[in-house]
Amino acid sequence: MFTLDLNQMSQNEFLTQYWQKKPVVIKQGFKNFVDPILPDELAGLAMEEAVESRLVYKNGDEWQAEFGPFEKYEHLGDNNWSLVVQALDNFSEEAAEIIEPFRFIPHWRLDDLMASFATAGGGVGPHVDNYDVFICQGSGKRHWRVGANSKQTEVIAHEALLHVEAFEAIIDVELEPGDILYIPPGFPHEGIALEPSMSFSVGFRANSTVSLLSALADHLIDNELGTELLEDTDRQAITHSGEITNNDYHSLKSQLSNLLENEQVFKSFVGKFLTNAKHELDLMPSDEPFARDEVSQLLTIHSIKRLGGLRAFYFEDTINDGVFYINGEQKNVSSDIVPVIKLLCDQSIVTSDELAPWYDNEQFLILMIELLDQGFWFWVEASE
Repeated sequence: MFTLDLNQMSQNEFLTQYWQKKPVVIKQGFKNFVDPILPDELAGLAMEEAVESRLVYKNGDEWQAEFGPFEKYEHLGDNNWSLVVQALDNFSEEAAEIIEPFRFIPHWRLDDLMASFATAGGGVGPHVDNYDVFICQGSGKRHWRVGANSKQTEVIAHEALLHVEAFEAIIDVELEPGDILYIPPGFPHEGIALEPSMSFSVGFRANSTVSLLSALADHLIDNELGTELLEDTDRQAITHSGEITNNDYHSLKSQLSNLLENEQVFKSFVGKFLTNAKHELDLMPSDEPFARDEVSQLLTIHSIKRLGGLRAFYFEDTINDGVFYINGEQKNVSSDIVPVIKLLCDQSIVTSDELAPWYDNEQFLILMIELLDQGFWFWVEASE
């Protein structure tokens, strides 16, 4: 387990002073930090088709980027290259533990856990991110520079690399194992490895308005919703056929706003949209369906753990009706099992002690068998 130390700040003090406002270095935010995955293991993951990865390096003065899977790395030499792997939390249980200390931020804001290995001189160049990120330094050291949040001139360094021009640093620091650098959206930054090193980035992303609208349109089409036509039964004759009157404009606007104000439609969309997996899940469905008695017995002696990258959320005003969302689907269960549903959504691991009151609850057993069969949750030793 990783324990976050905010250097005498409370979580609310950090959110008030820094979250989405300004960057900050948290020295030894993780004390006695040990890499949860070795560089060779990270390189091995990047050889797999399902894993999103890229190599960034320089050919002379020219930036280069390649996308995985990769077959070999020897040709890159010992300096000036970096391997980046996205959604490491989907593929490494040990690495996913880095996310847990950041659960004081709602999990629906989480993007993923990104990891990078860099040789001396390696990095991805100066750039700006559109998400909040906690950069956690693993083994080795990296030199980080962060600039002020101002209009930055972007440069296409490579078709896969969007950089910014040189900036004046407001933070200039050397990160050592266990140090954390928090950077809000819009602040230019660049990290360069001083020696072979690992870095782990916990990213939190907010969706843009256009991405929400695009996803809503897809949801409406897929579910044959929003098909109501504009009605204007009280229309009067006009003399200017090319004019869009204020009444007509407001009728069109109301057609959209009425849809957004439909709580049942919009809340269902949001729940499904936010629980859609950001990256491909490493699913391993059970070979044979679990039996009721088997699950009932196992609930008393084993904890259950959520699959890395799986998203499960609920709304505070509908959970008591037994409504929650998993992996892009709405679930409706008995309100009697709401307390344990909250545990499933709030915690990556639910212990056998927490599960004990539910081992013979028929409604919970039906749900649990379904989730175990799909590979969404799996058994772990109670001590974990």
